[in-house]
Amino acid sequence: MRIREYTESDLDALRAIHAAQGFDYALPDLRNPLFVTKLVLAEEHVAPPFRAASISAEETPESQDAGLKPGARQEKILGAPESPSTSREENSRILGAALLRLTAEAYLLLDPHAGTPRERWQWLLTLHEAARRDAWQRGLEDVHAWLPPPIAEKFGRRLERLGWRRDDAWTPYCKRLEGKM
Repeated sequence: MRIREYTESDLDALRAIHAAQGFDYALPDLRNPLFVTKLVLAEEHVAPPFRAASISAEETPESQDAGLKPGARQEKILGAPESPSTSREENSRILGAALLRLTAEAYLLLDPHAGTPRERWQWLLTLHEAARRDAWQRGLEDVHAWLPPPIAEKFGRRLERLGWRRDDAWTPYCKRLEGKM
């Protein structure tokens, strides 16, 4: 087995794996530059399926048309398609992939002692729109916010008014990366 960089020739195999998993989301567009890591796990040297044993060229009419000498040997590959998880270029079977897409985590720092509640709300709206535009111009597709428990209910309702949605459909996990190399 080998880990290697994804190539476009792997796409059909990854589509087949994604479909086989049966999750309710579309396979993302891997041409998107926000995918900063695209690694494929491949099993090397996989023979294409339905490969016939070597046979004498004399036994096939096609060999005579190809101009092969009598007694020469050739391999005949039957016309069955490759396995959907077999990469054509590298003759390897794709077992999986790790794909990392950039996203953003939102932090809001707003002085709780400055101004009135109404003024702070206006300041939040101004910052919110400026940050939304900036993130979009940078090519980001989504922004995530994790609210501290003491403010989650009340502030969450405010975020919902701004178009945010609470996403409890998927269970979030976090992996803290350490300096191990």
